[in-house]
Order: sequence, then C-alpha cells, then structure tokens
Amino acid sequence: MKSIYGYVRVSSREQNEERQVLAMKEMSIVNKNIFIDKYSGKNFSRPQYKRLVKKLKRNDLLYIKSIDRLGRNYMEILEEWRMLTKEIGIDIVVIDMPLLDTRIGKDLIGTFLSDVVLQILSFVAENERVNIRQRQAEGIAIAKAKGVRFGRPPKPLSENFCEVYQKWKAGKITGTAAAKACKMPLSTFRYKVKMYSEI
Repeated sequence: MKSIYGYVRVSSREQNEERQVLAMKEMSIVNKNIFIDKYSGKNFSRPQYKRLVKKLKRNDLLYIKSIDRLGRNYMEILEEWRMLTKEIGIDIVVIDMPLLDTRIGKDLIGTFLSDVVLQILSFVAENERVNIRQRQAEGIAIAKAKGVRFGRPPKPLSENFCEVYQKWKAGKITGTAAAKACKMPLSTFRYKVKMYSEI
C-alpha cells in the first residue's frame, strides 16, 4: 500500500512554515509524514529531506507546495526529480503547479509537457536564488557606503590604553607587554593601535 508524504522547506529558522504545513494537511497528510527543513535550497544536504528519501518506496506519493521548496539549484532539482520518479518510482505533486503531477499525463505528450514545465520552474527557482544573493550584496554595499557597521560593536578601549600606548610608542615596553597590560591579545592590540593612530 502506498504512503503519502509532504515535504516543507523554509530557508531559515526565522521564516514561518505554517502556510506550507497547512497545504499538506489539506491534502490529508498525517503529521508524522510531513518532513520540515529550515535550510537553504542551494543543495539537497538537508537532514529531514534525507530522512524522507530513505522512507520513500515505489508508488508512494510526495507533495510539495512549489518547486522552489524542493530546491533552488537548476541541475540538482532536475537530477533529484529524475531519481525520485525513475529510480525510486514515486509520484510527485507540486501543489502550486497542477501540470507537475506525475500521476497524470504519463503518455509521451504529458511527459514532455511536465518535463518542459519542470525545467522552466527549476530555472526560475535558481535564478531567484541568484537574484536574492545579488540584492543582498548590493544592500550590504549601500549600507557600508552609508557608514553602517556590520558585526558586533567594537569593545571600548581599556582605561589604561592611552598610557600603555604612549609607553609602547616611546619604546619603553614591547608590544607583547603592552597587550598584556591592556588585557588583550597582541593582534587586537596592534589593530587598536592602528585605529587609535588614525584618529
């Protein structure tokens, strides 16, 4: 007897998967057969997806909400789709794209149409990933140009830094001794000296 599964993916822990989970429940998929990953779609190295694939057997049915939930790498989506449908022998239904339902249109024309749609959607999914990365890079560049600092805020200088710095600059103590006096690694002391001398 075939089993029915659902696969849900969001790219990060902050994103909400509820919309996809609700779509799976509307297909009458039981909770234990819904596999959820909070991982990027750039490849298929995702723990819940791997668990799901191990459970799949011939004639099982897999639902996904949209093709980009399966992945965002064009060639890998096509290869994964082939492996699932041809090697394992399951059916796949993409809820948001009725043409991508391997249960119907198994004749030559139906197969051709679904292959074309799959290739187009896979290309769009990867292209969107590339665009997202480009928009992020552009946003970061603009923010940096406006003086926005990323990462943790720098720790304030120790109270004795100015005094220690003057001794070090005058050659009275070594860099190692100065760093130790300021309770910081030598590399941090050198970095702070560089910043301090530019003020």
